[in-house]
Amino acid sequence: MQDEHFDVTGGVDTHGEQHVAAVVDAVGRVLGVATFAACGTGYCRLLVWMRSFGRVACVGVEGTGSYGAGLARHLATEGVAVVEVDRPNRQRRRRRGKSDTTDAEAAARAALNGEAAGAPKAGNGPIEAIRALRVARRSAIKARTQAANQIRDLIVTAPEELRARLRDLDTDSRATACARFRPGTVLDPTEATKTALRGLARRHQALTVEIGELDSAISQLCATENPALLAARGVGPEVASALLVTAGDNPERMHSEASFAALCGASPIEASSGKIVRHRLNRGGNRQANQALWRIVMVRLTCDQRTQDYAARRHTEGKTNREIMRCLKRYVAREIYGLLTDPPAVPNGADLRARRTAAGINLTVTAEALGSWPNRISELERGLNHNADLATRYQLWLTQQTT
Repeated sequence: MQDEHFDVTGGVDTHGEQHVAAVVDAVGRVLGVATFAACGTGYCRLLVWMRSFGRVACVGVEGTGSYGAGLARHLATEGVAVVEVDRPNRQRRRRRGKSDTTDAEAAARAALNGEAAGAPKAGNGPIEAIRALRVARRSAIKARTQAANQIRDLIVTAPEELRARLRDLDTDSRATACARFRPGTVLDPTEATKTALRGLARRHQALTVEIGELDSAISQLCATENPALLAARGVGPEVASALLVTAGDNPERMHSEASFAALCGASPIEASSGKIVRHRLNRGGNRQANQALWRIVMVRLTCDQRTQDYAARRHTEGKTNREIMRCLKRYVAREIYGLLTDPPAVPNGADLRARRTAAGINLTVTAEALGSWPNRISELERGLNHNADLATRYQLWLTQQTT
């Protein structure tokens, strides 16, 4: 048993069934290597084993977003500092070879020398729930698209009577029509095609219902977790959920808005040569978050005057569309970072509705006073629409009416 005041650093190479752990001292000498099962009991034994060498100052874990997620959560619960370790350098791996033991030792040394310093996502709050729902939604959309494509392709080769009936319909109308088929014996090609189309159409309809339920759940979670983000211009539930998942349940792990921009692949990359000084798009980072920033920019280019004026000014300066897009995404990343780490208070729609009904004011009067439509006010109250400006004006107006 080592002195408990002796600081050691751990490293773990994670796998689906077992984890390989290594412990090094303050100068990087390997004190021990062992293998543990990738389960709750194995996590406990791994930590007990590491602490047998001294006080565990930090543990570098590979794959904290996949095989190492459970271990990272367990270590964080036990009060152990965890850092996320990238896979070893490929050139070094080619020169020295690869094994689970060397990967674990490299992870420990990376945590020791500060090469690995990023904090992993906590994965223990509502953002993790959003991530899980997004996984299911993405697969459901993919399966529904596949079913729609198969319906379309079957219609192309279907007998003429079916083809003439279905080929001019849109996707949803085709699914509705095909789901109502009552095919006979499958020995007949026409009836067999009807059977196949009915099965695909009902699958398409079931997936549509499933996607709607997932969208509703994601929207509700986003509105509960960060209503200020949803209220930003160009941000809907899909964009908000992608950005929230990128930041994780512990957005404080991002030390600055520059680190968030780099995480989203929106940070400028030097591309200068000779007398040409310029920057290019960053093709790294989280591509789903990058796509979310792109969607925000595209929406604002169509309806936000400030964004349109900025793009026009940069065009006159000789910037290309790609360079303007890079600049706009960087500005949006700065705004989103503030909404993720320190969101401003946004009036709650349910509270506004309770105050309105308690004051005996109907939706029509409210909408006329705010210069909006009753259905917009109703959607705001029910959490179906998120508009920070309207909610703030609504709250101020209610205060005036009740004082």
